[in-house]
Amino acid sequence: MQKSELKTPYFMINEAKLIENLEQAKKLKEISGAKLVLALKCFSTWGVFNIIKPYLDGTTSSGPYEVKLGYETFGGETHAYSVGYSEDDVREVADICDKLIFNSHSQLSAHRHIVEDKTSIGLRLNPGVSYAGQDLANPARQFSRLGVQFDHIDPAVFESIDGVMFHMNCENKDVDAFIRLLDSVSETFGQYLDKLSWISLGGGVFFTWPGYDIEKLGLALKAFAHKHGVQVYLEPGEAIITNTTDLVVTVVDIVENGMRTAIVDSATEAHRLDTLIYNEPASIRESSKQGHYEYVIGSCSCLAGDQFCVANFEQPLEIGQQLHILDSAGYTMVKLNWFNGLRMPSVYCERSNGELHKLNEFNYSDFKRSLSQWSVE
Repeated sequence: MQKSELKTPYFMINEAKLIENLEQAKKLKEISGAKLVLALKCFSTWGVFNIIKPYLDGTTSSGPYEVKLGYETFGGETHAYSVGYSEDDVREVADICDKLIFNSHSQLSAHRHIVEDKTSIGLRLNPGVSYAGQDLANPARQFSRLGVQFDHIDPAVFESIDGVMFHMNCENKDVDAFIRLLDSVSETFGQYLDKLSWISLGGGVFFTWPGYDIEKLGLALKAFAHKHGVQVYLEPGEAIITNTTDLVVTVVDIVENGMRTAIVDSATEAHRLDTLIYNEPASIRESSKQGHYEYVIGSCSCLAGDQFCVANFEQPLEIGQQLHILDSAGYTMVKLNWFNGLRMPSVYCERSNGELHKLNEFNYSDFKRSLSQWSVE
């Protein structure tokens, strides 16, 4: 199979780039003594889990199906968390998770009897401080529903749980900013943390960002763990798969209305939803800041504002030309949808030896089945 034979749109995961990130994760583990569990909410493409498993300690989830997926396809430690469990959800995961983290005192009280003798129990705490570029993704935003606030804590609960989780970062590329958050958590909650056996510090710590001081982060985590006598966990998602995957698309038309727009056979609303939600323009491999030809890279959906970015090119774009939308692994394949009945991207992995492996392919029957399986007679 050659890349030239592949029909767009498709995702191409690069094994060599993935391993580069995983080697950084391995280094962090060695320095810090922390354990790392993959955040499936960011990346759940289990077809490449065999590449990831030797480097990480397990998975963490945000819903019952993710728990089952992690347990069945990744192994290691399976952590279960949800903002709001139903009783059925808890019963579904009770026998397959190693740690079950509740979001509130009331959830813990309502469901702990189901899992008390089966798994290690935790509670999410909200530290009231965070690092996030946008309020939409800020776990400590005003009126946050995520975790128990300090002034709402029932101290007695720490006599009957094993650990806590703090998730307080979103794409934090600043090690010093993270250490300040860590110090705040230690100072505010230290009296409770000393009673626990484990603490998860959540995800959003971008330790694979170029130039990130992994040694400084590792030593800070090691000191924190020693101070409170706990096993520390991190829940990386984006840090593991950043810059590993392209979304490859084809220009199907070029139109002009004040600006030239190259329409491609993909859509942010259907295939790269975070581009739309967070208004963060995508990057195109073939573009050039010095290029004289400027184009809107427009989606083929009917949503008027659905576009990937504005980019410049050295030469005019042509219909039939392929473009590579960079860094398209995180929060993409987990959010794919069938809006407009668009063709769903296939998913491939390019192995380190150059071989291409197909991980997933979709067709009309998948679209049809997602809408109904039976009709009213």
